[in-house]
Amino acid sequence: MKKILFACNLLLLCFLISFNSNSQTVNLKIIETSDIHGHIFPYDFVNDLSLQTSQSQVSEYVKQERAKINQEVILLDNGDILQGQPVVYYYNFENTKKKHICSRVMNYMKYDAATIGNHDIEPGHQVYDKIKKELNFPWMAANAVDNKTKEPYFVPYTMIFRKGIKIAVLGMITPGIPNWLPENIWKGIVFNDMIETAQKWVKIINEKEHPDVLIGLFHSGVDYTYGNVTADTYRNENASKLVAQKVPGFDVIFAGHDHHKYNMKIKNPKGDEVILLDPARHADFVSVVNITLNYDSLNNRCKKIVEGELVDMRNYKPDAEFIEKFAADFNEVKNYVSKPIGEFTETISTRDALFGNSSFVDLIQNIQLNLTKADISFAAPLLFDARINKGEVFVRDMFKLYKFENLLYTMELSGTEVKNYLEFSYDNWFNKMKDENDNLLRFKIDSTGNTTNRLYSSFYNFSSAAGIKYTIDASKPLGYKLNIVSMSDGSSFDLNKKYKVAINSYRGNGGGGHLVDGAKINQNELPERIISSTQKDLRYFLMKWIEKKKIISPNKLNNWTVIPNEWWKKGKEKDFKILYK
Repeated sequence: MKKILFACNLLLLCFLISFNSNSQTVNLKIIETSDIHGHIFPYDFVNDLSLQTSQSQVSEYVKQERAKINQEVILLDNGDILQGQPVVYYYNFENTKKKHICSRVMNYMKYDAATIGNHDIEPGHQVYDKIKKELNFPWMAANAVDNKTKEPYFVPYTMIFRKGIKIAVLGMITPGIPNWLPENIWKGIVFNDMIETAQKWVKIINEKEHPDVLIGLFHSGVDYTYGNVTADTYRNENASKLVAQKVPGFDVIFAGHDHHKYNMKIKNPKGDEVILLDPARHADFVSVVNITLNYDSLNNRCKKIVEGELVDMRNYKPDAEFIEKFAADFNEVKNYVSKPIGEFTETISTRDALFGNSSFVDLIQNIQLNLTKADISFAAPLLFDARINKGEVFVRDMFKLYKFENLLYTMELSGTEVKNYLEFSYDNWFNKMKDENDNLLRFKIDSTGNTTNRLYSSFYNFSSAAGIKYTIDASKPLGYKLNIVSMSDGSSFDLNKKYKVAINSYRGNGGGGHLVDGAKINQNELPERIISSTQKDLRYFLMKWIEKKKIISPNKLNNWTVIPNEWWKKGKEKDFKILYK
């Protein structure tokens, strides 16, 4: 009897050993950063302040997770690393011989893969082509295609292997770049529709690689209606959710670009759930997907449990080793931004710019007119709540005055196109007021018909003009708001005349819709309207202009007003409290 029991136990043990050898459980933790925008250090170089979050906190979090023996960590980035804080501007354009700070930081952190973002294209070929060679991991964008070879300009996808598990990561970039950036910056590259590209490459990946997990790493937002478009809009700027809904096969899709947090589950065409995550910006959060895979090699089956979360980086201290390793870079950039360049006799703020003429925007208008000798200038506040104080002005202040690395164009527009451009701008900016108790600014309306505290359009689209005198009637609808009285020198304004207009490259390439939807100029015609362009970014010229003048006395041009005046006053007071509590 004992021999029989022993034999049975031995048989059971052999069966269990055999079962375990044919099955394996692997825990994957996939961490995604997105839209870091130069927030490498826990320090704001623009405002000379400490920060609670940065890539250094992400480094600490990743180290802690990698130290856990029961999981396999994969680290991904979703683009827009090369614009934002002065540290990246410095290595883009000032210290160009040294290996780029982003390449060195991301190699140190051992990223497994990354997608390139639109602001990574913005510095131009000389920057992103250099970084592409410096990175120790694939920089991806399957839908950015070389115009000559018809192959992806960057890596389309990559395979990552963990304990026998095959993970495919497909990268894509928002296809809206030609609408925002000058062609010489992305010359030779075609940006294709994301849905079509995903359909193509998912088929290739499945047939060639047979992955256990398929991840989409898309530098593209979630709200596909942004900019008054629809789900059917070809080359939709924000197509991450659309891909999840229309292209089967993905387990996870990481979104970015839109600076919003998302953690949701989407049904694909086969009825399967797809985790969709977006960590917003500046390393405030990271997206984390935990995947438990039970792989049965005997039956060639893999059972997956997929869960997503957003992890707050405020709960982690900066990585001390990270800080020490890049201390020399930190000090070099801090010295750069601390260089004095001039003096302001008055404090300027973008708060005024949301409600009317402002010294802040009008300083930019004046410099643009001075640099281009144009008849008219268009400009907008690029930061929601920026302030440059009276007194000594430093290089860091130029990143408040002008946030983005736009070039400065001189374009030819008719008087009618100038008027329609401004009609479009103010219709998105100011509400059609019913009476003096109504909102001056145009706020979003929620699903119940109530006014929210969020603006209808982004503040950087609130483009006003210099070089002309005009009024905005807040009680009138689109097409009837604007009355151009004259040119600023008192001469007549002619709707049929051709004018030279100073305008940034984002707007000049169709960004915001002012020229295409407002002035009704065909997108393909815009390059023909460009008379001249600066070769360096506008911030560079603003800085040089201030250095030359030394003493700057900012003042309002007072060339445009909102009527009825009493309505404007009450509306401004009400809306100011909503926005700046």
